[in-house]
Amino acid sequence: MLAVVLPKGSLEKQTLDLFGAADLAVVRGSDRDYHARIDDPRIDRVRFLRPQEIPTYVEQGIFDLGISGRDWIHETGADVVSLGEIGGGRAGEALVSVVLAVPKESPWQSVTDLPDGVRISTEMPETTRRYLEEHGVKAKVFTSHGATEAKIPDIVDAIVDLTETGSSLRKAGLKVIATLLTSRTELIANREAYEDAGKRAAIDDVLLLLQGALRARGHVLLKLNVEAAALDAVLAVLPAMASPTVMHLATGDARALETVVPKKGVNELIPALRAAGARDILELPISKIVE
Repeated sequence: MLAVVLPKGSLEKQTLDLFGAADLAVVRGSDRDYHARIDDPRIDRVRFLRPQEIPTYVEQGIFDLGISGRDWIHETGADVVSLGEIGGGRAGEALVSVVLAVPKESPWQSVTDLPDGVRISTEMPETTRRYLEEHGVKAKVFTSHGATEAKIPDIVDAIVDLTETGSSLRKAGLKVIATLLTSRTELIANREAYEDAGKRAAIDDVLLLLQGALRARGHVLLKLNVEAAALDAVLAVLPAMASPTVMHLATGDARALETVVPKKGVNELIPALRAAGARDILELPISKIVE
């Protein structure tokens, strides 16, 4: 039913990991293949393309569903339905920024300091032109095809580039004087497909699975037993997404507790629970949390 396009390159691994966690594992002959499949009746066709191209092809209806960064959706101006953020920018969960950078010795401190005729190199020319026009700067914008920071100062005066921490720009002797936008990875849909009842149902199902896998990241399930006399003490140190589940055991006066907690800090939580009176503590991984 659905034609899906996934990003090749820097977003590829995080996308494959997410789809695998959502029980939508992507199957292909090798990591160089551009054709793939997902063994799910709702998905007919899977392709891999560069994220720069994906918003345009989803807008045109060549694909019903795709993944790209907010930066490339903005750059192409594609009219698509955003179904929400599903991860970081180029890698992991990091937020990516599109920034304007100049040599660190430059007197320019903001975009409005740039003189008319300033030369700017970027992989995102449309985003750059729109931003400069909004601030009344008349510039010569050159499309870069890589190594953008290496073009300063002998080829261009400034660059617009993607960065997570800014460390690579600083190493290149540059300083950031403006942030044009921030970006995370988004799931996007073709508008006509999203308005079709059958495809909308399939899209909603896929989205539910992906969101469930995202919510489960960084969480574990704790199961433990506690005597009734120590129940309040254990509950006092036990965090939970909601109120913990408390059940009577089949015999005796003990209680069984279940709750979802953040993985971070569980190394301190388990000893604290044991000290408060918990026993038979189990820590279990979670693949999905569906609200």
